[in-house]
Amino acid sequence: MANHKATKKDTRQAAKRRERNKYYGKTTRNAIRALKASKEETEYTGKLPDVISMIDKLAKRGIIHKNKAANLKSKLSKKTATATA
Repeated sequence: MANHKATKKDTRQAAKRRERNKYYGKTTRNAIRALKASKEETEYTGKLPDVISMIDKLAKRGIIHKNKAANLKSKLSKKTATATA
């Protein structure tokens, strides 16, 4: 266990960040799941920008890799394109 005051503080901060990152990640995963499950095209296209924004924020914060974010956005956009065609 840490003995220095600064190290104890760093441990507390890391725990807070970890919990916050888990929350953001889980919320985004649930949003993606809900988006994939939506049946109506208008509902899908309405939710898509919000979900893409959430994915971008995860990548910016370093919770997911930027290439993973790009792959997720690409797959979701591709589904939109095939649904509208």
